[in-house]
Amino acid sequence: MTAPKLHPAEPDTGAPLVRALLAAQFPQWAGLPVTPLDSAGTSNAVFRLGADRLVRLPRTAGAVADVAKEHRWLPYFAPRLPVAVPVPLGLGVPGQGYPWPWSVHSWLDGEPAALECAEPESLAVELARFIGALHRIDPAGGPPAYRSEPLAARDARTRATLADLAATEPGTIDTGAAEAAGAVWAAGLRAPAHPGPAVWIHADLQPGNVLTSGGRLSAVIDFGCLGLGDPAVDHLAAWYLLPAAAHPAFRAALPPDHTDDACWARGRAWALSTALGELHYYRDTRPAMADTARQVIRRVLGSFQTRR
Repeated sequence: MTAPKLHPAEPDTGAPLVRALLAAQFPQWAGLPVTPLDSAGTSNAVFRLGADRLVRLPRTAGAVADVAKEHRWLPYFAPRLPVAVPVPLGLGVPGQGYPWPWSVHSWLDGEPAALECAEPESLAVELARFIGALHRIDPAGGPPAYRSEPLAARDARTRATLADLAATEPGTIDTGAAEAAGAVWAAGLRAPAHPGPAVWIHADLQPGNVLTSGGRLSAVIDFGCLGLGDPAVDHLAAWYLLPAAAHPAFRAALPPDHTDDACWARGRAWALSTALGELHYYRDTRPAMADTARQVIRRVLGSFQTRR
């Protein structure tokens, strides 16, 4: 049985393929059970391997470079971050009809962060400390992040997506919401650019990539978007993971030079643009992600209108 596909031209994957790849390339793990996972991520087909490993197979050609990047940088980051991150254990090569490199990582226990958590202020502080620690790591040699372009480079695409959703998602983007979204986006575009050098950013701090235990941050996973960029990109976590009431605690715990209003406006615009794009692309193939995107859009617009 193959895994469900999310993208055009996505190769077939599934537990039989994983077993065949392991038998050919990592025979020491070939006897372990392989369990497909309904991961919230969309770049990799993910399989649990035994009790303490994870197999990740890129779904698209665009995600292939992430395999080598994670193997290069995650061992460097792990001791420098305040929470657990995956440890690469094996780097696979194309085979058994699968066309790209793939990877085996350590398994990390925890539950994907919920949009409504029991201790939002504690999670806000822990997220901010993780972000601050990541942003302080020496950027020498780092590649550009997946979301490293200026907001202006996303302007035409974001406006086109908003216009299409206003016509096809009236329950989420009605006339008033479309006007508010346009105002959020315009505020982000007007905000001054980050004045310092690019920093390491995770660039995808969403519920499926943040694990919690007992309501507290326990791990951050999926570093495929990792690279150098505007620190504001990681502020999208405020709308993807936290209620508005926890935003003051989040901002207070961020690095002092990453808490100004311009950085916040850019981060809010990044959250809006990202959620609009995810709703537009995944509403037919990934309903859970689309529902998260709808909630994020409502949060962004609600917080913006409250502050006006």
